[in-house]
Amino acid sequence: MKTIHGKASEAADPVTLIDAHHHLWDLSMGRHPWLGDRPESGFFLGDYSALKRNYLPADYLRDSSGHNVLATVHCEAEWHRDDQVGETQWISGIHARHGFPNAIIAHAWFHTPNAAEVLERQAAFALVRGIRSKPVTTARADEKPAGGPGTMRDDRWLAGLSRLERYGLSYDLRVPYWHLAEAAEVAAQFPKIPMVLNHTGFPWDRSAEGLKAWRAAMETIARQPNMHLKISEFGLRDQAWDYDSNRAVVRDALAIFGVERCLFASNFPVAGLRIGYDALVRAVARMVEDLPAPAREALFWRNAARFYRLDVEA
Repeated sequence: MKTIHGKASEAADPVTLIDAHHHLWDLSMGRHPWLGDRPESGFFLGDYSALKRNYLPADYLRDSSGHNVLATVHCEAEWHRDDQVGETQWISGIHARHGFPNAIIAHAWFHTPNAAEVLERQAAFALVRGIRSKPVTTARADEKPAGGPGTMRDDRWLAGLSRLERYGLSYDLRVPYWHLAEAAEVAAQFPKIPMVLNHTGFPWDRSAEGLKAWRAAMETIARQPNMHLKISEFGLRDQAWDYDSNRAVVRDALAIFGVERCLFASNFPVAGLRIGYDALVRAVARMVEDLPAPAREALFWRNAARFYRLDVEA
């Protein structure tokens, strides 16, 4: 078995997986403002000071050593926006030296004057498979979405998104669940662009009413056949990681989207604010242990290999 570690894991009962979403950063480069001198006040997990340290290939290899990681997908990590291509160059160099990450979700604004130029440059990198460009969203579910620059109702933003088709790139969508109906309309406009919703649609409100609203929003966006889902990041603001609550979310998400459209992802090191890598993988494996083996394989690596066009063997 070929893994990023160079051999199969010697740990007990390792899970074979492709990590469809993780991050790397070197803070000595000064290219991640949110981890430096421009802290994000509304970070969804609350205090994130523990993330303000380097997270490099050796750290990822250590964290994931208990499992058979066939490949990984690096997702843009808020690299300084005046140098959007710089992160792609850096990650490509890491791949050349370490053999992973094996695919890149790069960043490109859709609505700025240089959007077309940046996207063309990003698409030229062999490892780039998709783009994540976060649209402007509201802070709370009770705020009505409005149009404006950078929103999903902005004609320039939509025009920028449409360019992904010509390059054969997918779109990673990251919005809170109260924007999913709006996002479903966008997905319907561009049926030939593969899309994947990040972080299980962010079910942040775990009250009965909140989960009902999240499920309704997920059902709406799941009707779009080009939309997929990352089973990832169940952490809540200033709350401990809870297996039972998160299991209910995972099983609902799988029922709504179908296992065939779901991809496991760690979101490390961010998810590490709440749970260790090994504990996360084993928790999700336990949540789906009753599913047939082909379904578990699809969730943990086959779907990611197909979506991000990764050549792997297990």
